[in-house]
Amino acid sequence: MKEKKSFVALAVMGTLSSVSHAQSSVTLYGIVDAGLLYTSNVNTAEGGKPLVQLANSNLSGSRWGLQGSEDLGGGVSAIFRLENGFSLTNGTLAQGGRLFGRQAYAGFASNAYGTLTMGRQYNALQDYVAPLQLVGPLTQFSTHPYDNDALNNTYRTDNTVKYATPKLAGFQAEALYGFSNSTNFANNRAYSFGARYSNGSLNLGAGYARSQNPGAIGGAIIGTPSSTTPSNPLLNTSRVDQWGVTGTYALGSLTLGVLYSGSLFTDSSYPLAAASGTLHFQNYEGSVRYQVTPQLLLVLGETYTSVHQSGVSGHYLQTSTGADYFLSKSTDLYLNAFYQKASSNLHAAIDGAGGAASGSSQTVVVAGIRHKF
Repeated sequence: MKEKKSFVALAVMGTLSSVSHAQSSVTLYGIVDAGLLYTSNVNTAEGGKPLVQLANSNLSGSRWGLQGSEDLGGGVSAIFRLENGFSLTNGTLAQGGRLFGRQAYAGFASNAYGTLTMGRQYNALQDYVAPLQLVGPLTQFSTHPYDNDALNNTYRTDNTVKYATPKLAGFQAEALYGFSNSTNFANNRAYSFGARYSNGSLNLGAGYARSQNPGAIGGAIIGTPSSTTPSNPLLNTSRVDQWGVTGTYALGSLTLGVLYSGSLFTDSSYPLAAASGTLHFQNYEGSVRYQVTPQLLLVLGETYTSVHQSGVSGHYLQTSTGADYFLSKSTDLYLNAFYQKASSNLHAAIDGAGGAASGSSQTVVVAGIRHKF
C-alpha cells in the first residue's frame, strides 16, 4: 500500500512538473538579410563616384533573439526579450558592438491591465508609426534623410520603463521614460508616448518623443557605446523633439498609405549648408502597395522632406519603388530602386546608402534575399 501511495505521489509530481513546464516558453527566432547595393554618386576626396557593395540588413535588420514568457496565473505572465543585431556580411555585432543592441527587456504582461517592461526598448514613434511607413514593405533606403525622425531606428532608448495598455476595441496606447542614470537627473533623459488604432482595413498610428542632451555620455539616448559620441551627428544637440502620425487603408489587394513626421534639433552642432543652430525637418510621405499575387508585392512611394536651419532652407524629394517576391513563408527576394533630388544648396543623401552625394541627386538600387527563422 505504501509503495502504491509513493507511485501515485511520483505520478502527481510528474504531472505538475509537466504542467509547469508547459506554462513557460522560450522561443529562438531571427532574420538574415543581405544583398547587392549600387549607389550612383558618393562624395569622395576625388569627387562623386559610384559605389557597389555587398550590403547587410536592407529589408530587415539581421538579428537573432530569445523571447520568453511564464504564466504566473490570473492572466499575468512574466516576459522577457533579448535581441541581438549583427552584420551578415562580416559577422560583427551591430548597434555599436552591443550583445543585445536591438532590444533587451523584462517585465510583466496582463490581459486585463497591459504590459510593463524595463530595459533597452523602442519608443512610441518606433512602435506605432514606423510599422506603417514605406520601410515596412521596402528596404531601409526609403526612410527620411538622416533618419531625422528615428523611424529607421538610428537609436533605441536605454534605461527605460515602458507601459502599454491592453488592446480595447482596436485601440492601444503606450508611454515610455528613459532615465539618465545620473545625479544630473535631466542630463540625457528621454520620454515618449503614442497610440494606435486598428479596425479591419484601417490602421492608424501616432507618437511623440523627446530627449534632453542625448550626446551626453551614458543615459537614455546614445547611438553607439556609452564611451563614444552618438553614431548620428544629429544627436549632438541640447534637445531633440520628434513626432509623427500615419495611416494605411486596404482596398482589397491595394493598400494606400500616408505619413507625416517632424523633428526639431535644438542647438544642433550639425551644419546644414554651413549654417548652425536649431535644425527643423518635416517629412511628408504617400504610398501605394499592391499585392499582385500572394507571392508578389509591388510598392511605390513619394517622400518630400523640408529642412530649415538658421535662415537656410532646402528640401529633398525622393521616389521609392520595389518588388518583394516570397519563395515561401520564410524566404523572399527583393528588388528596390530609389531616386532622390535635393534643392541646389544641399547634397542628396539617401538614408542608409553609401554616403551623401557630391551633388543634388542620387540613385540607389538594391537586390537581395531575406530569410526568417
